[in-house]
Amino acid sequence: MKKFLMIASAGLICFITACNSSGEKSASADTTSASMAASSSASTSTADKNIATARAIDDAISSGDVAKLDQYIATDGVDHSGEHGDIKGLDSIKANLKRLHDDYKDMKLESLQRASNGDYVFSLTRFTGTNSVASMGAPAGTHFDMNGVHILKFGSDGKATEHWEYFSMADAMKMMGGMHMESKKK
Repeated sequence: MKKFLMIASAGLICFITACNSSGEKSASADTTSASMAASSSASTSTADKNIATARAIDDAISSGDVAKLDQYIATDGVDHSGEHGDIKGLDSIKANLKRLHDDYKDMKLESLQRASNGDYVFSLTRFTGTNSVASMGAPAGTHFDMNGVHILKFGSDGKATEHWEYFSMADAMKMMGGMHMESKKK
């Protein structure tokens, strides 16, 4: 239940933020006050840069070129979405992403929507691919098509410092064969 609430909360935040932006443009936290115009402009600039960095990270992951991630992720970065808990440090993150890309060679990341409030970038992303090894209860050769929400936090140097991801439970169950098992019981 706790995971469901976290996923729903992240989705709601992305939805609200995305509703305040157009396309891949960033959303400013407060654009109504004239006194905030200067800081809002700086925040938008930071948000735009961070969105571009998030896009570059996705491209590096899709291509399998994890060496490029040195430019975009802090050396002490943390991925809070590891299969067995937090993945700490750039080298560990790169090794995990390389393994993921090797296991899903035709993996594609498609950003459906991105929004930012400056330090954080929220992405609604579609993941597709076919696993080459058994994974999460799904046999090798299983095609997946999942939507997820990714959240990246950026440091003042413009590099990602933290990452969280939340997937649609229905999509995950389809991938693992859970939906097919349920229909077999009927």
